[in-house]
Amino acid sequence: MKNQIWSSVVTIVLVEGKNLLPMDANGLSDPYVKFRLSNEKYKSKVAFKTLNPNWLEQFDLHMFDDQSKQLEMTIWDKDIRSKDDFMGRCTIDLAQLPRERTHAIWQDLEDGAGSIHLLLTISGTVGTETISDLANYEPLPAERQAIMRRYAIHKAFKRMRDVGHLTVKVFKARDLAAADLGGKSDPFCVLELVNARLQTHTEYKTLTPEWNKIFTFNVKDIHSVLEVTVYDEDRNKTVEFLGKVAIPLLQINNGERKWYALKDKKMTRRVKGEILLEMDFVFNPVKASVRTFNPKEEKYMSQEPKFKKKVFMTNVARVRQFVLTFLHAGRFIQSCFQWESVPRSLTAFLVFVVIVYNFELYMLPVALLLVFLRNYLVLPSVKEQQRYLEGQMVPQTAGDDDESDDDKDKALSFLDFSYLDMFDFVVYDTVELIEMVTVGCNPEKRILLEEERKSFKERLQAVQDVCLTVQNALGYIASHGESVKNTFNFTSPFLSYLLICVLCVGTVVLYFIPLRWIIMAWGINKFTKQLRSPNAIPNNELLDYLSRVPDDQEVMMYAQLTPEPHSPLLAKKKKSQ
Repeated sequence: MKNQIWSSVVTIVLVEGKNLLPMDANGLSDPYVKFRLSNEKYKSKVAFKTLNPNWLEQFDLHMFDDQSKQLEMTIWDKDIRSKDDFMGRCTIDLAQLPRERTHAIWQDLEDGAGSIHLLLTISGTVGTETISDLANYEPLPAERQAIMRRYAIHKAFKRMRDVGHLTVKVFKARDLAAADLGGKSDPFCVLELVNARLQTHTEYKTLTPEWNKIFTFNVKDIHSVLEVTVYDEDRNKTVEFLGKVAIPLLQINNGERKWYALKDKKMTRRVKGEILLEMDFVFNPVKASVRTFNPKEEKYMSQEPKFKKKVFMTNVARVRQFVLTFLHAGRFIQSCFQWESVPRSLTAFLVFVVIVYNFELYMLPVALLLVFLRNYLVLPSVKEQQRYLEGQMVPQTAGDDDESDDDKDKALSFLDFSYLDMFDFVVYDTVELIEMVTVGCNPEKRILLEEERKSFKERLQAVQDVCLTVQNALGYIASHGESVKNTFNFTSPFLSYLLICVLCVGTVVLYFIPLRWIIMAWGINKFTKQLRSPNAIPNNELLDYLSRVPDDQEVMMYAQLTPEPHSPLLAKKKKSQ
């Protein structure tokens, strides 16, 4: 089995369960799920004391041509003192599911109650006869025209969640990092668009793999980001990260075949290797604009935030910049009142009198439009900003710390502050010393010592939770502040022009329609929204819009690096050296 080559990869994202059987005396359960595909097995983590668990775990199972295609799932209740209780089962026939597509499945349980929600994808298919192979792909003009008609302007109000269509061709990679002892790697490529996940097959023993695959995605939000990650496959079911690139859909140039330089996991440093991609993106602008003011699709496998001193200090610095900006603005206004500069104060006084005397509500969106106009004329172009960001990228060298976040978290002891580390060290060493001395003594003293240690851990954990809350709050404030700034800076031209259109419409509406009618229409819409659409999610349109505008950190992450000069002669020279 270890030497047999698999034919496809079955990627399962176990999302949640609903209305499961109560198995404990308190009317709840501690459910977990077992997966089995032929001889391959996985088990999820346990969700304690719930009938509606949220697991949010991902599993990769391998499918072989000559083995069963039945995916078996059983749900169990975890018991400590007795055998685990059976809660239900279900089976999915993988042979009936289309490949190279992510399926959102709600599966009812047999011999039990409730259902489970999972995302299932069959990809990584080996062979040239598959639909994802470029060797068999022939671009048909009629197919392209059908896609264009599907997303034409006159179909803007049909199937509102079907916003666009993305085609990605993955050709090859070059100069990848060597992950195996022989100086080679077994690379494969994973493509992720929010919750859709597809992957290529594995090319063994090479640093220049050629996959030649084509994948398609249905796009629900044009502000999503396509993440392309290259991994090295190992025989023990683990993978090793080789490099990654993130491409916002709005930055795609249709039909452009381009080499993309790979970055590290944090998307801040260059790593070895480049990947050759070609993409084609078609969308309906009206649907995309409406979708912008609705909640974003939740990414199930997003990384949970953890407290880190570096992130905390970065967020403090980001918020500090905005605080200083407001302080400078306040000092400027105060200086106008104190007549520190007579021309400045006189000009400010005249402007104040003219604006207040002639003020109308429609002038507010006009003022924002003037800010857009100023930034459009004064600020550097988007391409110049990208070139600047490329210069800020630091190439990763062998001496850099490329340790994963999980490993760093294991190395940290609760908090990364030096005084707490020292305090933790002294207390724990003292407790351990006392325990060593009291071995074989009064058991009650040992129980008290264990309780003291547990109490100390709980206090440290509480401090860490508070610090994590503050870190996330600072990040939230800084992110929205930078998003507002980047809206007026044309960092995302589509979003900036969309807001300009909204402000123009708002100016006309405020000029011709009395304010009381506008407030009445807004109130009627808010009060009747739940009655008209019972399943609608309450949302704030302004915050939903700002969530699409990238902040400064995201702009840095999505900046595309210029690939290093490459030629066959240089490659041969490097090999000879």
